[in-house]
Amino acid sequence: MGQLCGRCIQLLRDFVAFVQRMSSNLVQGIKECLSLISKCSCLKQNSSKAKQLYKPILQPHERVTAQEFLQHIETGFEMSPLGKDPLEALRTLAFSENPGLQQSAALYYLHMSQHINVPLPVEHLEPFYALLRSTDLEVQQMSSLSLVNFLLEGNIDKELVVQMGLLEPILDLLESEDPTVQCNSCACTMILAVSESNREAIGAARGVTPLLSLANSYDPRVQQNAVGAILNLTQSEKIQDVLCKEGALPVLTLLLESPDSEVQYYSCATLSNVAANVQHHEAMLRPGNRFLLRTLICLLSSSVDKVSSQACVCLRNLATSADIQAEMVAEDILPKLCSLLTSGSEDVRHASIALLWILSQHPHNQDTLACVNLLQSLGMLLSAHKTDPVIVGHTACIIKNLSLSKNRQRIIESPCVEGLLQTMLSTNTQEDCLHYVTSCLAELAKQEGATLCMVQWMDEPLTKCLVRLAGQVEHTEPSFQAASIIQHMIGHEKMMLLLKSHTREIQAYLKNFLTHQEIRFQQLGISTFCRLREDPEFSLAFRKSQMAKLLEQVRQQTEETQELLRAAICHEDSSYLSCMAYENLPDPRA
Repeated sequence: MGQLCGRCIQLLRDFVAFVQRMSSNLVQGIKECLSLISKCSCLKQNSSKAKQLYKPILQPHERVTAQEFLQHIETGFEMSPLGKDPLEALRTLAFSENPGLQQSAALYYLHMSQHINVPLPVEHLEPFYALLRSTDLEVQQMSSLSLVNFLLEGNIDKELVVQMGLLEPILDLLESEDPTVQCNSCACTMILAVSESNREAIGAARGVTPLLSLANSYDPRVQQNAVGAILNLTQSEKIQDVLCKEGALPVLTLLLESPDSEVQYYSCATLSNVAANVQHHEAMLRPGNRFLLRTLICLLSSSVDKVSSQACVCLRNLATSADIQAEMVAEDILPKLCSLLTSGSEDVRHASIALLWILSQHPHNQDTLACVNLLQSLGMLLSAHKTDPVIVGHTACIIKNLSLSKNRQRIIESPCVEGLLQTMLSTNTQEDCLHYVTSCLAELAKQEGATLCMVQWMDEPLTKCLVRLAGQVEHTEPSFQAASIIQHMIGHEKMMLLLKSHTREIQAYLKNFLTHQEIRFQQLGISTFCRLREDPEFSLAFRKSQMAKLLEQVRQQTEETQELLRAAICHEDSSYLSCMAYENLPDPRA
């Protein structure tokens, strides 16, 4: 056999080196793969199974306990389900290595959670730790469900569950592969997250990440509870920051398009909580990407009231800048909001009117909002809900904002003026609402066209109401604004006839105004007096009531004040001149 040439020997050497390199890379790849698999959470709950290569033996004391427990269930459950004997038996069964005995304990707790409506003693929480940690799927399902039932009925203190160390096994169950266990553990977390201290504990235990993962579950029950838990957690600003860093915003935004209305509501409410913090707006509304804004506006048309209401709340929280408000108006939001104003749901009406109020504050939106359709809707809303303080207050503020625009004539021609006047007649109207209503009407009354419109709707009850409000000086703003409305309507024949039957009350509030500490009240009182004095009947009444004497006192006080002011000003001027003269004296050291 001949020898290999140098070229062939080199080829063989290269091949051997190549095989050695490949083998080394292959071994390293296998090591990395096995390392990653060993660290995966899916092996956590099965680790104990891997160690148990034998069938658990039923211990003698466990057998006796099981028999006694069975007898107790058959005979004494209705009498003492939470007694000392069943508790000891439950502890033994729960901490057993035998899945069958653990199932008995879990089933007992499940039965109690469905039939007993009394607080569960603290001692009964101890077996839950072992049951939630069980490697048996049925035990996990029953124990987690019973814990949900107890929490929902308020039979277990939420903070106590965390204090007893049950939070860790509950959060571990979030990583189960079983949808039922996932659903129950999400529900537990959602209920526990109602408590502020529990929210902090869940955040510290890194419970946000698995919940965010389950928010993408294909099981609607799991998805609902996962997003519901995230919603409760977002009441904490710290967890809001964690969610944003974990990439929750795109997930929650996409969930707004879910076919499940519960998921839509929870995700929308979660985004509302996050949007309440202005620092997150940049991430939620990145330039060039307004998908969230458009999706929320689409949800205003939802047939589910709580979804459309929550969409309004989220948009309102986001509408903090003029640019965002302008974009909302440009997305044709107005027709949708007009439709929501007529909703049969109070929450929807309140949310939509609050959003409109925010939008009406920006001057660039006012001309667009002051359209006939919206003004008609606002007038009808006032007429239908004149005793609702939220509706009345927000509507009055919106109309006042729009009255500052060039479209004031549209307001005058709409039913808004009549609606505002009629709300004052309600005895249930709160002081804040009266302030908003009277302030709006006083602003409108500055224009003669609006004043004529008001006079047209004035009657005896409305006149009496305005005079009464003007006389309630303790309610400063409603009193001043009501008197201002009256002052603007003086001179119209119909109004003068209505006011003459309230001469005594008018004189009373004018006296209060003339002696009021605020100058604006004194000035309004004087101007009202001058206009009313042009009528012979009022002039006679004023002479009889010695109003002239009161005016003279005000004049004297004003003159005294003016003299004091002149003296003070002169003193300041002379001091200033003295200082200037002193500064101009030559320096004796020169």
